[in-house]
Amino acid sequence: MSILSRLAPQDDDLEEVLKTMNKPVGSMHYDPWGFNKDTNHAAVALFKWMYERYFRVEATGLDNIPASGRCLLIGNHSGQLPIDAMLLGYAVATNPHGPRAPRAMIERFFPSVPFLGNLMNQIGAVVGDPINCRKLLENEEAILVFPEGIRGAGKPFSKRYQLQRFGSGFMHLAMEHQAPVVPVGIVGCEESVPTPAHSKLLARGLGLPYFPLTLPVVLPTRVRIHVGEPLYFPNDDVSEAQVSQYVDQVKDAIREQLSTGLENRKGVFQ
Repeated sequence: MSILSRLAPQDDDLEEVLKTMNKPVGSMHYDPWGFNKDTNHAAVALFKWMYERYFRVEATGLDNIPASGRCLLIGNHSGQLPIDAMLLGYAVATNPHGPRAPRAMIERFFPSVPFLGNLMNQIGAVVGDPINCRKLLENEEAILVFPEGIRGAGKPFSKRYQLQRFGSGFMHLAMEHQAPVVPVGIVGCEESVPTPAHSKLLARGLGLPYFPLTLPVVLPTRVRIHVGEPLYFPNDDVSEAQVSQYVDQVKDAIREQLSTGLENRKGVFQ
Protein backbone atom coordinates (compact mmCIF):
# COMPACT_ATOMS: atom_id res chain seq x y z
CA MET A 1 0.00 0.00 0.00
CA SER A 2 1.37 3.43 -0.98
CA ILE A 3 1.77 6.36 1.41
CA LEU A 4 -1.01 8.20 -0.44
CA SER A 5 -3.30 5.22 0.04
CA ARG A 6 -2.71 5.36 3.80
CA LEU A 7 -3.40 9.08 3.93
CA ALA A 8 -6.48 9.14 1.68
CA PRO A 9 -9.82 9.49 3.46
CA GLN A 10 -12.42 6.79 2.91
CA ASP A 11 -15.11 8.04 0.53
CA ASP A 12 -17.48 5.27 -0.56
CA ASP A 13 -19.36 7.44 -3.08
CA LEU A 14 -16.14 8.55 -4.76
CA GLU A 15 -14.80 4.99 -4.77
CA GLU A 16 -17.95 3.80 -6.55
CA VAL A 17 -17.36 6.41 -9.27
CA LEU A 18 -13.71 5.43 -9.66
CA LYS A 19 -14.60 1.74 -9.91
CA THR A 20 -16.45 2.48 -13.15
CA MET A 21 -13.26 3.88 -14.68
CA ASN A 22 -12.19 1.56 -17.50
CA LYS A 23 -8.41 1.59 -17.07
CA PRO A 24 -6.66 -1.73 -17.74
CA VAL A 25 -3.57 -2.41 -15.60
CA GLY A 26 -1.39 -5.43 -14.90
CA SER A 27 -1.67 -7.90 -12.04
CA MET A 28 0.30 -5.52 -9.78
CA HIS A 29 -2.06 -2.62 -10.64
CA TYR A 30 0.57 -0.85 -12.80
CA ASP A 31 0.55 -0.04 -16.50
CA PRO A 32 3.67 0.27 -18.76
CA TRP A 33 4.07 4.00 -17.96
CA GLY A 34 4.03 3.55 -14.18
CA PHE A 35 0.38 4.38 -13.59
CA ASN A 36 -0.87 2.69 -10.40
CA LYS A 37 -4.59 2.36 -9.88
CA ASP A 38 -4.42 2.38 -6.06
CA THR A 39 -2.19 5.47 -5.91
CA ASN A 40 -4.33 7.24 -8.49
CA HIS A 41 -7.53 6.57 -6.56
CA ALA A 42 -5.88 7.78 -3.34
CA ALA A 43 -4.69 10.98 -5.02
CA VAL A 44 -8.20 11.68 -6.33
CA ALA A 45 -9.63 11.16 -2.83
CA LEU A 46 -7.02 13.46 -1.28
CA PHE A 47 -7.64 16.15 -3.89
CA LYS A 48 -11.42 16.11 -3.53
CA TRP A 49 -11.41 18.71 -0.75
CA MET A 50 -9.18 21.05 -2.78
CA TYR A 51 -11.44 20.69 -5.82
CA GLU A 52 -14.78 21.06 -4.05
CA ARG A 53 -14.01 23.27 -1.04
CA TYR A 54 -10.83 25.26 -1.59
CA PHE A 55 -11.13 26.16 -5.28
CA ARG A 56 -14.89 25.44 -5.47
CA VAL A 57 -14.50 24.33 -9.06
CA GLU A 58 -17.37 24.76 -11.46
CA ALA A 59 -16.98 22.56 -14.54
CA THR A 60 -19.17 22.83 -17.63
CA GLY A 61 -19.14 20.90 -20.89
CA LEU A 62 -17.79 17.67 -19.39
CA ASP A 63 -20.13 15.78 -21.71
CA ASN A 64 -17.87 16.93 -24.57
CA ILE A 65 -15.10 14.61 -23.32
CA PRO A 66 -15.34 11.21 -25.07
CA ALA A 67 -16.23 8.50 -22.55
CA SER A 68 -13.82 6.11 -24.25
CA GLY A 69 -11.21 6.07 -26.98
CA ARG A 70 -8.23 8.26 -27.70
CA CYS A 71 -8.50 12.02 -27.30
CA LEU A 72 -6.39 15.07 -26.53
CA LEU A 73 -7.64 17.62 -23.99
CA ILE A 74 -5.83 20.86 -24.82
CA GLY A 75 -5.93 23.63 -22.22
CA ASN A 76 -4.41 26.96 -21.25
CA HIS A 77 -1.64 26.80 -18.64
CA SER A 78 -1.17 29.25 -15.77
CA GLY A 79 -0.57 29.85 -12.09
CA GLN A 80 3.15 28.95 -11.64
CA LEU A 81 2.14 25.54 -10.21
CA PRO A 82 0.37 22.70 -12.09
CA ILE A 83 -2.84 23.26 -10.15
CA ASP A 84 -4.84 23.69 -13.35
CA ALA A 85 -3.69 20.26 -14.57
CA MET A 86 -4.65 18.63 -11.26
CA LEU A 87 -8.08 20.26 -11.23
CA LEU A 88 -8.77 19.25 -14.81
CA GLY A 89 -7.50 15.76 -14.06
CA TYR A 90 -9.92 15.46 -11.13
CA ALA A 91 -12.80 16.67 -13.29
CA VAL A 92 -12.00 14.02 -15.92
CA ALA A 93 -11.55 11.26 -13.32
CA THR A 94 -14.93 12.00 -11.73
CA ASN A 95 -16.79 13.00 -14.90
CA PRO A 96 -20.46 11.99 -14.44
CA HIS A 97 -20.65 11.37 -18.21
CA GLY A 98 -17.89 8.76 -18.04
CA PRO A 99 -14.96 8.86 -15.59
CA ARG A 100 -11.54 8.31 -17.12
CA ALA A 101 -7.95 8.13 -15.88
CA PRO A 102 -6.36 11.09 -17.68
CA ARG A 103 -2.69 11.02 -18.64
CA ALA A 104 -0.97 14.40 -18.25
CA MET A 105 2.05 15.35 -20.36
CA ILE A 106 4.61 16.95 -18.01
CA GLU A 107 7.88 18.84 -18.41
CA ARG A 108 11.11 16.83 -18.38
CA PHE A 109 12.46 18.49 -15.22
CA PHE A 110 9.73 17.02 -12.98
CA PRO A 111 11.16 13.45 -12.92
CA SER A 112 14.52 14.88 -11.79
CA VAL A 113 12.97 16.00 -8.49
CA PRO A 114 13.51 13.26 -5.85
CA PHE A 115 10.37 11.14 -5.19
CA LEU A 116 8.20 13.47 -7.27
CA GLY A 117 8.83 11.77 -10.59
CA ASN A 118 7.70 8.31 -9.46
CA LEU A 119 4.66 9.75 -7.66
CA MET A 120 3.58 11.70 -10.72
CA ASN A 121 3.95 8.59 -12.90
CA GLN A 122 1.76 6.62 -10.49
CA ILE A 123 -1.05 9.15 -10.62
CA GLY A 124 -0.98 9.27 -14.42
CA ALA A 125 1.63 11.83 -15.52
CA VAL A 126 4.07 11.01 -18.33
CA VAL A 127 7.05 12.94 -19.69
CA GLY A 128 5.65 14.90 -22.61
CA ASP A 129 7.59 13.62 -25.59
CA PRO A 130 6.08 12.53 -28.93
CA ILE A 131 6.93 8.85 -28.41
CA ASN A 132 5.05 8.63 -25.11
CA CYS A 133 2.09 10.56 -26.48
CA ARG A 134 1.95 8.42 -29.62
CA LYS A 135 1.93 5.17 -27.63
CA LEU A 136 -0.70 6.47 -25.22
CA LEU A 137 -2.95 7.42 -28.13
CA GLU A 138 -2.47 3.95 -29.59
CA ASN A 139 -3.57 2.66 -26.18
CA GLU A 140 -6.80 4.71 -26.50
CA GLU A 141 -5.97 7.04 -23.59
CA ALA A 142 -7.34 10.50 -22.73
CA ILE A 143 -4.32 12.81 -22.65
CA LEU A 144 -4.04 16.25 -21.03
CA VAL A 145 -1.74 18.57 -22.95
CA PHE A 146 -0.83 22.18 -22.21
CA PRO A 147 1.02 23.27 -25.38
CA GLU A 148 2.19 26.54 -23.82
CA GLY A 149 4.32 24.55 -21.36
CA ILE A 150 6.35 26.69 -18.98
CA ARG A 151 5.70 29.69 -21.23
CA GLY A 152 2.13 29.62 -19.93
CA ALA A 153 2.63 28.41 -16.37
CA GLY A 154 5.49 30.81 -15.69
CA LYS A 155 4.20 33.96 -17.32
CA PRO A 156 3.88 37.08 -15.12
CA PHE A 157 0.54 38.30 -13.82
CA SER A 158 0.51 41.15 -16.34
CA LYS A 159 -0.01 38.56 -19.12
CA ARG A 160 -2.83 36.63 -17.44
CA TYR A 161 -5.26 34.92 -19.84
CA GLN A 162 -3.04 35.79 -22.80
CA LEU A 163 -2.23 32.52 -24.56
CA GLN A 164 1.48 32.10 -25.20
CA ARG A 165 3.03 30.32 -28.15
CA PHE A 166 1.72 26.79 -28.72
CA GLY A 167 3.91 23.96 -29.89
CA SER A 168 2.51 22.08 -32.89
CA GLY A 169 3.50 18.56 -31.82
CA PHE A 170 0.06 17.77 -30.42
CA MET A 171 -1.56 18.66 -33.73
CA HIS A 172 0.67 16.33 -35.73
CA LEU A 173 -0.20 13.50 -33.34
CA ALA A 174 -3.92 14.32 -33.41
CA MET A 175 -3.90 14.22 -37.20
CA GLU A 176 -1.77 11.08 -37.42
CA HIS A 177 -3.95 9.14 -34.97
CA GLN A 178 -7.28 10.76 -35.84
CA ALA A 179 -7.76 11.77 -32.21
CA PRO A 180 -10.37 14.40 -31.36
CA VAL A 181 -8.98 17.60 -29.86
CA VAL A 182 -11.05 18.87 -26.95
CA PRO A 183 -10.41 22.57 -26.13
CA VAL A 184 -10.45 23.54 -22.45
CA GLY A 185 -10.45 27.00 -20.89
CA ILE A 186 -9.49 27.23 -17.20
CA VAL A 187 -10.31 30.46 -15.38
CA GLY A 188 -9.12 31.24 -11.86
CA CYS A 189 -5.66 29.67 -11.62
CA GLU A 190 -4.01 32.83 -12.98
CA GLU A 191 -4.95 34.63 -9.76
CA SER A 192 -4.16 31.74 -7.38
CA VAL A 193 -0.44 32.58 -7.37
CA PRO A 194 -0.14 36.18 -8.65
CA THR A 195 3.45 36.74 -9.72
CA PRO A 196 4.74 40.18 -10.74
CA ALA A 197 8.24 38.98 -11.71
CA HIS A 198 10.74 36.09 -11.83
CA SER A 199 14.36 35.64 -10.75
CA LYS A 200 16.58 34.24 -13.49
CA LEU A 201 19.51 34.05 -11.04
CA LEU A 202 17.63 31.84 -8.57
CA ALA A 203 16.21 29.73 -11.38
CA ARG A 204 19.70 29.01 -12.74
CA GLY A 205 21.07 28.31 -9.26
CA LEU A 206 18.30 25.83 -8.46
CA GLY A 207 18.22 24.25 -11.92
CA LEU A 208 14.61 25.30 -12.51
CA PRO A 209 13.07 26.68 -15.71
CA TYR A 210 11.84 29.71 -13.75
CA PHE A 211 11.59 30.98 -10.16
CA PRO A 212 8.53 33.13 -9.37
CA LEU A 213 8.87 36.05 -6.99
CA THR A 214 5.57 35.80 -5.18
CA LEU A 215 4.00 35.12 -1.81
CA PRO A 216 4.49 31.50 -0.64
CA VAL A 217 0.75 30.85 -0.62
CA VAL A 218 -1.89 29.59 -3.03
CA LEU A 219 -4.99 31.77 -2.86
CA PRO A 220 -8.46 30.13 -2.74
CA THR A 221 -9.66 31.56 -6.03
CA ARG A 222 -12.86 30.28 -7.62
CA VAL A 223 -11.90 28.11 -10.59
CA ARG A 224 -14.08 27.49 -13.61
CA ILE A 225 -13.35 24.82 -16.19
CA HIS A 226 -15.08 25.19 -19.55
CA VAL A 227 -14.82 22.28 -21.98
CA GLY A 228 -15.64 22.92 -25.62
CA GLU A 229 -16.87 20.60 -28.34
CA PRO A 230 -14.28 18.23 -29.87
CA LEU A 231 -12.44 19.37 -32.97
CA TYR A 232 -11.43 16.95 -35.72
CA PHE A 233 -8.60 17.42 -38.20
CA PRO A 234 -7.94 15.34 -41.34
CA ASN A 235 -4.85 13.18 -41.62
CA ASP A 236 -3.79 14.81 -44.86
CA ASP A 237 -0.31 15.56 -46.20
CA VAL A 238 -0.36 19.31 -45.56
CA SER A 239 2.26 22.01 -45.12
CA GLU A 240 3.47 23.28 -41.75
CA ALA A 241 1.63 26.50 -42.53
CA GLN A 242 -1.63 24.54 -42.67
CA VAL A 243 -0.76 22.73 -39.44
CA SER A 244 -0.19 26.13 -37.81
CA GLN A 245 -3.64 27.21 -38.99
CA TYR A 246 -5.13 24.12 -37.33
CA VAL A 247 -3.27 25.02 -34.11
CA ASP A 248 -4.69 28.53 -34.33
CA GLN A 249 -8.20 27.04 -34.58
CA VAL A 250 -7.59 25.23 -31.30
CA LYS A 251 -6.25 28.42 -29.68
CA ASP A 252 -9.33 30.33 -30.85
CA ALA A 253 -11.58 27.63 -29.35
CA ILE A 254 -9.73 27.88 -26.02
CA ARG A 255 -9.98 31.67 -26.10
CA GLU A 256 -13.74 31.29 -26.59
CA GLN A 257 -13.96 29.10 -23.47
CA LEU A 258 -11.82 31.55 -21.50
CA SER A 259 -13.95 34.45 -22.63
CA THR A 260 -17.10 32.65 -21.46
CA GLY A 261 -15.55 31.93 -18.08
CA LEU A 262 -14.30 35.48 -17.57
CA GLU A 263 -17.61 37.01 -18.61
CA ASN A 264 -19.66 34.77 -16.32
CA ARG A 265 -17.67 35.12 -13.12
CA LYS A 266 -18.69 37.73 -10.56
CA GLY A 267 -15.24 38.03 -9.03
CA VAL A 268 -11.94 36.24 -8.51
CA PHE A 269 -13.18 34.57 -5.31
CA GLN A 270 -16.86 34.19 -6.26
